[in-house]
Parts: sequence; structure tokens; C-alpha cells
Amino acid sequence: MELGVYSFGTTALDPATQRPVSQAQAMRNLLEAIRLADDVGLDVFGIGEHHTPEMPASAGAVVLGAAAPTTQRIKLISSVTVLSTDDPVRVYQAFSTLDALSNGRAEITAGRGSSTESFPLFGYDLDDYDRLYAEKLDLLLTIDRGDPVTWEGTVRAPLREAEVVPRPDGGHLPIWLATGGNPGSSARAGGLGLPVAYGIIGGEAARFAPLADLYRRSAADAGVPEDRTRVAVANPGFVGDDAHAARDTWWPAWHRVMRDIGRRRGFAPMPRHVYDHDVAPGGALFVGDPEEIAERILALREALGHDRQILQMDVGLLPQRDFLRSIELLGTEVKPRVDAALRP
Repeated sequence: MELGVYSFGTTALDPATQRPVSQAQAMRNLLEAIRLADDVGLDVFGIGEHHTPEMPASAGAVVLGAAAPTTQRIKLISSVTVLSTDDPVRVYQAFSTLDALSNGRAEITAGRGSSTESFPLFGYDLDDYDRLYAEKLDLLLTIDRGDPVTWEGTVRAPLREAEVVPRPDGGHLPIWLATGGNPGSSARAGGLGLPVAYGIIGGEAARFAPLADLYRRSAADAGVPEDRTRVAVANPGFVGDDAHAARDTWWPAWHRVMRDIGRRRGFAPMPRHVYDHDVAPGGALFVGDPEEIAERILALREALGHDRQILQMDVGLLPQRDFLRSIELLGTEVKPRVDAALRP
């Protein structure tokens, strides 16, 4: 089972000044985190696209490209690329370039985008949300099938015998479909034979089991070989040396990020009792010591049958040192426990 980390490049709190670091420093912090994740044996590091002052990782492929020559083994993925407001040609070119620089470690995770800041930023209408995603995903998959590319839709200019370069050494890029729980997205991923990534940020994590079942049924109905169906889970979490201390350390950061999101989207801040419920066994927030986190990953695997789990740790001005320690514990203590439990 693959374990890893994903981030939106959240600005950390500078312990010396008690102020957020600059957005430029937040990008440099990401490079430090990716190198550590590789060093401690994690399998995946993802950067998700956001366009806010507190989550400024708006060009994840650039950061991942900078990390490529300083890492050896870890997969470098988007988590996610907001495909609806991007150009699939440029997305493919960016990640095939990353694939070349990393010797085949790049992956695209394509999503609609739960955060909608990119729509006005790039001149798109939210009323076209579904059409933009469907057509652009079709174009992205057409490009991946090989050159030359001929394609026509309603959301961009058509392509006629177009050469999209560079091409990956392996011929194709791994392309995942991301969803926050829409059943249609699970069915779409299965029908297209794409791996699916579920973003779970609250409630009971196992409630996604019926969606994973729907995904696998849809793949089987489409004649997709079983070995091509893969399920990933991306959820918030934090690993500390002590379970109680970890929950207390991470609570202010999680409260802060949910408060900021709530201000934009019109919902109330999360109270502590809801957080305590979500960090308890069965909840979506994987916060605790290494033994507890390993047990929770394995328990969720029993329900979903997923083969990749990545945690978002650096939220709400969490200091960089705490982020790095959590990565270290995930790689050196959680992953060995999970690997040992799954070893035949």
C-alpha cells in the first residue's frame, strides 16, 4: 500500500515572529517537505492547486519539477489539478515534462475543483462547471492516447493533427480522477478505466465504501481489467509522538483553516466537539500517534480496499517543524507498521 502526503502549500507560522511566512517561503517549505518525504521512504507527494493567500500553491507542477532532481523514488503528483479552468494541452505538457525530469515519477490527478477561486481568475463561468470538466477530461485522455491529436469540443479551439510534446518515455501518464463523493464521478472513473481518488475531509470515512463499490462495478461493466482499478484516499491528518498532544497541537491549525474556508463559503466555524468526533476512530481526520494512525489506515482499507492513502498535514499556519516531524513519523513509524500488517 502506498502512503504519502499532499499539500496546498499552506503558509506556515514563523515561531520567531508569530506571523505567517511569506508565500514565497511557503513554496520553498514545500521543497524541504518533499525531500524529507523521499528520504523517509514515503511513496507519494502531491501538490493540490489553490489560489488563496493562505494556500498559494497555484502552480504545483513547477514546484514538483524543482523537487524532481533532489528526490530519488517518491512519486510526484497533482492533488488535484483543477482541470475545468486549465488547458489540457498545457497540463499534459507540464506533467510530461515533470515525468521526464523525474524519470517517470509524475502523475496527474484531475478534478473539477471544490474551491472555485480559479473560475473568475481565469475567466470561466461556474454555470459551465460540468461541461468544462467533461470536455477537458476527454481532451486530456485523447492527448494521452498519443499523437497526433484531433479533437473538437465547445470549450476551446479544436485541434487538427496536433503534436503535443514532450511525450513521456513510457508512452502515457498515469491519470487519476478525483472526487469529493459524487456518485457520477465514481461511475465515470470506472467506466473510463481510470484510477479514482476520494477526498474525504469530514464525517465517517467508511461512508465512501459504497462509492468505491460503485467504481469497481462500473469498471467491471465496462470490461476494465481488475488490475487497472485503483482507489486512493486523500484526507487531512497529523502524526505526533503522543496521541493526545498531537490532537491538541493540530486543533488550532484545523480550526483556523476551517474558519477561513467557512468565511468564504458561508458556514460556521467548526467547534472542538466536532473535531474530537472526526479525529476519533472511524472519523475522517487521522490525527494521533504512529500506532493509532497505522491502525486507522488499515481499518479504512478493510472498508474501501484502497491501495493509496495520502494525508494533508500542513493546514492553518501549522509551523514547518511540526509538518516535517509528522512526515518523518509517517515514513519511519506508520509506514513500516502498515507494510508489516499487509505483508503476505
